[in-house]
Amino acid sequence: MKSDGESANRPDNTAFTQQRLPAWQPMLSAGIVIPLFTLIGLAFIGIGAALYITSQNIKVLELDYTGTEMNSSCFSCSSVKPDCVCELTFSFSQLFEGPVFFYYGLSNYYQNYRQYGVSKDANQLSGDTTYFLSPQDTCSPYQYDSSGKPIVPCGSIANSKFNDTFKLYLMVNGVKTLVPFDGKGIAWWTDYNVKYRNPATVNGSLAKAFDGTVKPPNWPKPAYELDPSDAANNGFVNQDFLVWMRRAALPNFRKLYGRITGGDYSQGLPAGNYTLQINYNYPVVNFKGTKKVIFSNVSWMGGKNEFLGLAYLVIGCLCVVMAIVMLIVYAKYKFSDDDDMQ
Repeated sequence: MKSDGESANRPDNTAFTQQRLPAWQPMLSAGIVIPLFTLIGLAFIGIGAALYITSQNIKVLELDYTGTEMNSSCFSCSSVKPDCVCELTFSFSQLFEGPVFFYYGLSNYYQNYRQYGVSKDANQLSGDTTYFLSPQDTCSPYQYDSSGKPIVPCGSIANSKFNDTFKLYLMVNGVKTLVPFDGKGIAWWTDYNVKYRNPATVNGSLAKAFDGTVKPPNWPKPAYELDPSDAANNGFVNQDFLVWMRRAALPNFRKLYGRITGGDYSQGLPAGNYTLQINYNYPVVNFKGTKKVIFSNVSWMGGKNEFLGLAYLVIGCLCVVMAIVMLIVYAKYKFSDDDDMQ
């Protein structure tokens, strides 16, 4: 007889626990597999062709401004001199359809490095002033300054924030016309509305909430003065800051700086000559990196991505080829077996 302990450990006598539920196992015959591979292959080829053609219609202009080459217009700024300004000139022979997205790109920059990625204080960035005067240890070595004052926002990610600035001009009859960048709404909605929050103002002043703290060493201005033209775009909800704080997974990446969508440029950038004025502040030569700017438009599938369309085309073609191979093998061996049986 079985003990009471064995009875207590026995599963319930149900169809599910005793594995008595009915089961179905497909019988994969040639008449099912070959048409299935063919249909899947044709579907993938159609999707891949649509994606590839759409990607080809997306316009992209990339301009390198690292300045390491002698003939580069930014060569004099590559050593990151204070208040150094350089210009890039380019032209469009036809309308660059909008909306136009403007990105900055960096290479050989490992934002996915673990020690770099954890170097921040999430409590600070959520607006908890308790952690303003006592930042977490993960922010080291950008936790306190040399005099012992706490750094807000602390950590390597915030301290290394990209700080080159750009102005775009359209040349019309020798006169520069400013093309405005729209920097609103470029960050993720969850970052702006959920993850990052400003501290409560003190007597209506955001600056007073930062009393007793100092800015990150590499920042020219404190967090509450990041955008003097828009009081709502300061502190931890500054759009440029939010874009930078969302780390890139790969060492070569680009981040959105602004969009060209309004006014006379709602349809895009008209044909003509352009000048991009760059306030060159961000050093990349010391780690053998590069900097570039990218103008791009988008489609229903997003930005330019040839790989996705090519991947669908390759998989679709492989499925069709496999279907043909299986049909040949089936016709050769199946029919020969039938002849032998007669």
